[in-house]
Amino acid sequence: MKRAILWFKTDLHLHDNETLVKAIAQSDEVIPVYCFDEAQFKKTEYGFQKTGSFRAQFLLESVADLDKNLRALGSGLIIVKGKPEVEIPKIAKEYRAFKVFAKREVAYEEKQTEALVQSELFKLGCEFETFSTSTLYHAQDLPFSIKDIPDVFTSFRKKTEKDATIRGVFDKPQSIKSPIVDAIDLPTLEALGLAVLPIDSRAVLPFKGGETEALKRLQLYFFDTKSVATYKETRNGLIGADYSSKFSAWLAMGCISPRKIYFELQKFEAQYGANESTYWLVFELLWRDYFRFMMKKYHAKFFQLAGIQNNGIAVNKHNIDVLQSWIEGETGVDFVDANMKELKLTGFMSNRGRQNVASYLCNDLKLDWRYGASYFEQQLIDYDVCSNWGNWAYLAGVGNDPRGNRYFNIEKQAQDYDKNGEYRKRWLTD
Repeated sequence: MKRAILWFKTDLHLHDNETLVKAIAQSDEVIPVYCFDEAQFKKTEYGFQKTGSFRAQFLLESVADLDKNLRALGSGLIIVKGKPEVEIPKIAKEYRAFKVFAKREVAYEEKQTEALVQSELFKLGCEFETFSTSTLYHAQDLPFSIKDIPDVFTSFRKKTEKDATIRGVFDKPQSIKSPIVDAIDLPTLEALGLAVLPIDSRAVLPFKGGETEALKRLQLYFFDTKSVATYKETRNGLIGADYSSKFSAWLAMGCISPRKIYFELQKFEAQYGANESTYWLVFELLWRDYFRFMMKKYHAKFFQLAGIQNNGIAVNKHNIDVLQSWIEGETGVDFVDANMKELKLTGFMSNRGRQNVASYLCNDLKLDWRYGASYFEQQLIDYDVCSNWGNWAYLAGVGNDPRGNRYFNIEKQAQDYDKNGEYRKRWLTD
């Protein structure tokens, strides 16, 4: 009996899941596992939780939904909590697994964990195989090697769009052969060391984790409301569910794959026509790819003060009070404060808001940008290691911005994007 462990991480979906398809093809039985990695629930060196309550709640919902969907196919999810390099080999040993299948990581800490798991499995004579499943374009299909990827997005985009193709999606399996898996035993937020926080009623969307919800959102945004047809015009909005796709949380947790979005978009275009807005959604997915490939190219540099530039960044001495006023939305700059209150109370903020508050922290307050990135890591429901740190480095002038020092005139931005002050009033009025 060839048994394999399928280690789910941020790939909590059954559609377009190469890791799952390969595990089924190579084994008689598959044992799906999710590990609540204790390192993800500790404080970072910047004093913030690595995973805050909003994202942890979304994660718990996503894992529960994955278990439900696995059980519908005759399987189920084993939940473990602790260090992956201890827990995954323990299960491999218990089931005498010949191989562990998992999604391939690119970020520094995740790569270290992957290496530890692999070396422990090696001691058991158990293979470890990973698959690159997070991007729209597969790394192997790019028109350049990772080390030669241009450091300017436009150059990357033009050549990739011209010379690379997007692979098709993997079908969702009809059934999964597994040993009997006991009912799921999910930890509570409290057991993860977190408080239960109600999401403010002013939130743009009641984000709920899981593949089921991700596919519902896709159906709604594309086919029910056809909102994608005006995406480019509305994407800088600040209020409401449909000014942007809001796919980011489900993408970050891996409840949906970028290729699934792409091919559904193709169906939409075939039915209702393509335009600049439908292209722009793919353009944004390509940015997401780019940050992931950049992380693969530069490894830990994205977490250092000088980023990938090494160009001598000016930073004031760390000031906890100034940082705290930014976090609480008490800087006195109403557009910054409104956005920061939304983030604090809901775990979400618009793309326009993120750029403004990050520019303010880096350029006006001149604080170490990594504190901002780390706070976002704690707060955001849609935190993605590559996009978050890549975007922050970009705005701090130490990332992939060819212009460097991208300064936002906050008053002008507020005038352009919140002309009547509706958004500021919404978040600055208790």
